[in-house]
Parts: sequence; structure tokens; C-alpha cells
Amino acid sequence: MIARAPYLFLLLIMVPDLYFDLHYWRHKFPLAKRLLYWLPSAILIAYTLKLTYEPEFIPANPNILYIYLLLLGLVSVPKLAFMLCSITGLVASKLVRLFKRNKHRKSKNYGNLVGAIATVLIWYVVLYGAFIGFQKLEVNHHTYTSPDLPKAFDGYKIVLFSDAHVGTMTGKKQWMLERAVNTMNAQEADMIVFTGDLQNVKPKELVEQKELLSSLKAKDGVYSVLGNHDYDKYMHPVDNREVQQCKETINMEKRMGWNLLLNEHRTIRRGGQSITIAGMENDGDGKRFPQRGNINKAIGKEKGFVLMLEHDPDSWRRKIIPDGRAQLTLSGHTHAMQFSVLGWSPMQLLGKEWNGWYKEGEQSLFVTAGLGALIPFRFGSTAEIVVIELRANI
Repeated sequence: MIARAPYLFLLLIMVPDLYFDLHYWRHKFPLAKRLLYWLPSAILIAYTLKLTYEPEFIPANPNILYIYLLLLGLVSVPKLAFMLCSITGLVASKLVRLFKRNKHRKSKNYGNLVGAIATVLIWYVVLYGAFIGFQKLEVNHHTYTSPDLPKAFDGYKIVLFSDAHVGTMTGKKQWMLERAVNTMNAQEADMIVFTGDLQNVKPKELVEQKELLSSLKAKDGVYSVLGNHDYDKYMHPVDNREVQQCKETINMEKRMGWNLLLNEHRTIRRGGQSITIAGMENDGDGKRFPQRGNINKAIGKEKGFVLMLEHDPDSWRRKIIPDGRAQLTLSGHTHAMQFSVLGWSPMQLLGKEWNGWYKEGEQSLFVTAGLGALIPFRFGSTAEIVVIELRANI
């Protein structure tokens, strides 16, 4: 993970200390004390170099990565924020002096005060998100109404979850996955659907969770699709290992009793009427994320109401809307960025579907914030289990 952009992390660590050393430390402290102030950054630089040469996307012991990111959030990010505020305040104070009559009188750099406040806020966000926010779980209920839904399915209850990343919910965090499974079973749903990213990077993460995940129960079963992490694109390709490990993930989901849809569909029947549940393989940008979705194979020649499962919501506008046959699409992938303030997230600046409901004509998309994450952190964008009740226009 760090190996993909090591210079970015090194700059994040080094640049703020260079600024502090040039503008503050060298004028006030002897060399020995200056070196002491550089010590935390020196440790992080060594840590970065170690992770840069890590052979896999994340270390075998992910706690090594989690501790590193926590230190960045508590040390380097606040320093960067303080530096930016200080520079802004410095520029502002110089501009003020230009317009003052007494140009020799120093203006205060209020950017340092703002930077101090920003530092405290960042510490709060990092500590809360890592130790409290990530452990929270919401059950959110929604109603979806469609004129195309057969009357026999009026009131049909679907439980949606996504982005479980069960490799993060091990050891002392095992209780979080147990809570989620028990919560979903308590909904007594007609169907449970999972929209991808069951693992972090390796199918062996699923082995210790197999029995627990197999206990998910719904009247019409559990249906799932693969997410980008399930294809193991985050492993260095050696021989045919990626293909083999993807097969292991597929086999594991099937052994759990889930109906894994790989560009396939199934028919659900009620009282002589039916709906189609279709599942596309992950259909991302084809560069960072696999683009393997085939909507024609996924839906086939089925007509009527189609419920589509697709991990990456970007595919909704690219393939699903143009096709026009899936009335309701359920997705995940975004994690709602795992960060939001008062319902606003920086992801909204991208202008893409990132969380909640979206509608184009008679086609709707729901993007869930997901259940887990590769990095155990959430602030504002709380993990969720979604309960959707289908309603027909009777």
C-alpha cells in the first residue's frame, strides 16, 4: 500500500519539519534539541521505508500498517495542517504591514493560533475515528416503491450489507462481525444481499470467519457479488497466484451457502409471480479496479422487475442506465469515504454516486456506506446494515 506512493508519504513527514526547523527551531534551540524534535519524523521515515519494501499490499500482520497510519494521523498530518495555517497567517500578516502606517511594527501571525486549533481537532478526529467511530453500527431502514414490482412482492424485505473486509474484524474485533451477523439475522429478511469486498487481500482471511458467515439466514437465501478486493488485485502477481486466489474466494463463498452471482441471475418466485436478481462482476475503471461486468450475461433474456447487484456504483451510469432493464441497483465500494461532517463528505466534490439514493428516470441506485474497511477508521460515515422494503404501486 505504502509502496504505491512512498514519496508522497515521505514528503508528508519531512516538509513540515523542514518548515519548523527553518522558521522556528534553528533560531531558538541548540542542535541537540533540534535533532530531538526531528526524532518522531525520523522514526516515521524509517517506518515508511520499511513498508515501502513490504512484498504485499499490506503486511501479514496488518497492525503494523494500522499503527503507522495512526502515527501519521497524530504526528505528521497535524504538523502539515499547522504549517499551512502558519504560512497563510505569515502571508496575511505581511500584507497587513504593507497597509499599516507603522510598517516596522510586527503583525501577529494568527495562523499559528488557527493551526493549534486545527491540530487539536485532527487529534480528536483521528482518535475518535480509530477507537470509537469504527466500532459503531447503524441499522438503516428504507422503502423502495416501483410500478414494475409484482404485487406478490409488496412488502418484500431485503437486507443489504457490503465491504465487510473481514480481515480487519479478527482477534479483539471479532465481536463486530458477530454483532453484524446477529443483527442481520434478527431482521428476518426475505433475502440478504452482499455487494462485494468480503476480504482485504487474501482468501485465507475468510477461513476463520466461514462458520460465522455461513450462519446468515434469509427465506430466499444470501446473494452476493465480488468486489475489487475479492479479485486480489492488491497482491503482487507471481505465476498464476491471483487467478488461483480468486478461485479460492469464489469457492469459499459457495461453501458458505451463498449464491455468488458472476455475471449471472436467479429468479425469485412468489405466488405465481417473479422478480430477477442479477449480479455483475466488479465493473470499475479497468485500471485501478477490475472491469469485468457483463450486463447482458448478468440479466440474460429476463423481463420484468430486475434487482441488480454491482459492487462499484460507477457502473450504474456507464452500463446499467444505458441498458435500461434494472429498476433497482444496490452497490457499495465507496465506504462513504469513512469520513463526513454533518452529512457532508469531500467525496461529494467528485460529483459521483457515493452514498444513499440516486434516481434517473425509472431506474434507482442505492449506495451503502458499508460494514467494515481495510483501514479501521470511520468518522461520521458510520458502518451500516441496510433494510430495504419493496413496495408495489397497488
